[in-house]
Amino acid sequence: MKIYTKTGDDGTTSLFSSGRVYKSHLRVEAYGTVDELNSCLGLARALKPSPRTDDWLAQVQRQLFHLGADLATPPEAQSRWVVRMDADTIAWLETQIDDMTAALPPLTNFILPGGTPAAAQIHVARTVCRRAERVVVLLQQHEALGGHALAYLNRLSDFLFVLARWENLQAGVPEDTWSAR
Repeated sequence: MKIYTKTGDDGTTSLFSSGRVYKSHLRVEAYGTVDELNSCLGLARALKPSPRTDDWLAQVQRQLFHLGADLATPPEAQSRWVVRMDADTIAWLETQIDDMTAALPPLTNFILPGGTPAAAQIHVARTVCRRAERVVVLLQQHEALGGHALAYLNRLSDFLFVLARWENLQAGVPEDTWSAR
């Protein structure tokens, strides 16, 4: 099978539910930004984080494939294979956040993104996640979405922030705090 189809040469792409839209469509921008986030997490994994962090990131990468399909498929479209984001997936993120937070020192200052290469890349992923969230908010103002996509992205950015802190703690790298002076 060839990787190229030439069907997008006119600037359009197919949605999972059938139909074509311009590649500049907000729905395409939303799932494209989620794809970018997934690649950022792949880079974080390539930087050899702790085994537990790597396991969590692999799980989130799988979740992001589901989110991309969810965003690429309008809710009214009938698809047997699209897995919609759900409350259980969000609860999984919350459980991991709570477990990591219990091991971390209390946050009393803003911290500068950085630390180990993997933690720094997780911070980059967090900012891409926030951008994906902004695009999904914009999309939601124009079209219907699955019920949990936006909440998932909001919680995922929290998870990535805590995970970057946790990864630095595992490596014994102190946080660099921000001060106004």
